[in-house]
Amino acid sequence: MKAKAVFYHAGCPVCVAAEDSVARAIDPVQYDVEIVHLGKDKSRIGEAESAGVKSVPALLLDGSPFHINFGANLSDLK
Repeated sequence: MKAKAVFYHAGCPVCVAAEDSVARAIDPVQYDVEIVHLGKDKSRIGEAESAGVKSVPALLLDGSPFHINFGANLSDLK
């Protein structure tokens, strides 16, 4: 069974560059990757916060958030 990975971003240039890198780096055999654009789907901001995401872009792997560079605070997206 594949593990789940969620990539949260806001569509900024930093986020788009990180999304490209994540797409190349994550093994699709091991992970089901979901891309969540929080700028377009604000209803998922609470979910990201609950998972420990503080800023985007961020990758949630096996329930642990990994912050990649810095694009925006989640509070800026509300």
